[in-house]
Amino acid sequence: MTITDNQIDAERQKLEKLQEEYKEKLAQITNLKPGKAKEELLGELDKELVSEKATRIREMEKQIEEEAEKRSQEILLSTLQRIVTEHVSDATSTTLKLPDEEMKGRIIGKDGRNIKTFERLTGVNVIIDDTPQIVTMSCFDPVRREVAVLALKKLIDDGRIQPVMIEETINKIKKEVEQTVREAGRELTYRAGVTDLPEDIVNLLGRFKYRTSYGQNMMEHTLEVVNIGKVLAAEMGINLELVKKACLLHDIGKAVSAEVEGPHDEVGADICRRHGIDEKIVRTFEGHHTGDFPNMEAIIVYLADTISGMRPGARREDYDAYVNRVKQLENIANTFPGVENVFAISAGREVHVIVKPEEIMEDEMVTLAHNISHEIHQQVKKFPGQIKVSVIRETCATAYATAKME
Repeated sequence: MTITDNQIDAERQKLEKLQEEYKEKLAQITNLKPGKAKEELLGELDKELVSEKATRIREMEKQIEEEAEKRSQEILLSTLQRIVTEHVSDATSTTLKLPDEEMKGRIIGKDGRNIKTFERLTGVNVIIDDTPQIVTMSCFDPVRREVAVLALKKLIDDGRIQPVMIEETINKIKKEVEQTVREAGRELTYRAGVTDLPEDIVNLLGRFKYRTSYGQNMMEHTLEVVNIGKVLAAEMGINLELVKKACLLHDIGKAVSAEVEGPHDEVGADICRRHGIDEKIVRTFEGHHTGDFPNMEAIIVYLADTISGMRPGARREDYDAYVNRVKQLENIANTFPGVENVFAISAGREVHVIVKPEEIMEDEMVTLAHNISHEIHQQVKKFPGQIKVSVIRETCATAYATAKME
């Protein structure tokens, strides 16, 4: 049986009529016109989509935050595992052991001529006291102190200690130390992978061989900062060459800190500008202590410097000073009533205070911790970072269950 076009058109018209009838009945049931129903249906759908979108955004944000935290930890762990350097502890004074007590008199000379000549030519204060066979040389400039130590050793070995010989020896040692400084600067730039710096800048970097900061040798610290910066820059895909140079120069102001006043980051930036260092490099390291970060590379320099300075074992301090500080922390906490025991731990960065539960109530613990931390801030002149004070109050109740007698 053949279906004609007229039959098809007739069937189509019937379907359209039925569709219109269904729309009218639906409108009667819901009291809504077709256009209005469509509008409300779409509105409800929009609400559902907005809600679902917000939920998915929150889920994605949480996932991104977790992944970012995990990734940042992986980068830092990878960085720390790939850099290993040693640090040498030093101070502003150096002691030299003498062969015998008679040598002290020869160093001083008649009417003090020898020691006065020595101090004038080296710029170092020579301290000769009652300590047997010991001479102390004190100076804030580590290069001058090194010259003085080497010169005095040579004079003692030679035995001829008099003004003319002192001057000749000091001049000779100065030239030797200057050569050592130049070689140290070249070695540092070579190990850092930076070879296009002016000679004067290289010589200043070489002075780090004799310079320390918080007991951390500046040459090793600088190299460590460069290595950390390189790894972080490579992991994050940013300008590696800029990071290397900025990390290498970030503390150059400390090379002249004994001679020039001002924050070392500002002094270092001024030195680099006077020697024609690219302004972008200077701006990258200039704000590593002020928080002024003009680019991502500057943040890397800040992070590398912080990691190097704060990682465990990086900075050492004088043993006696450390012991005295720890004892002082414990003594301060012990002065408060109700304190039973005090333990300074984590190299003096934490203080655990154990109190008597019958004297210190729960609501008094916060106040006690605050008062102890305030007293530490007032009395302890110098300490690294923060000191965490934890007040611990323990109570114990004991009871026994006795078996029934049958």
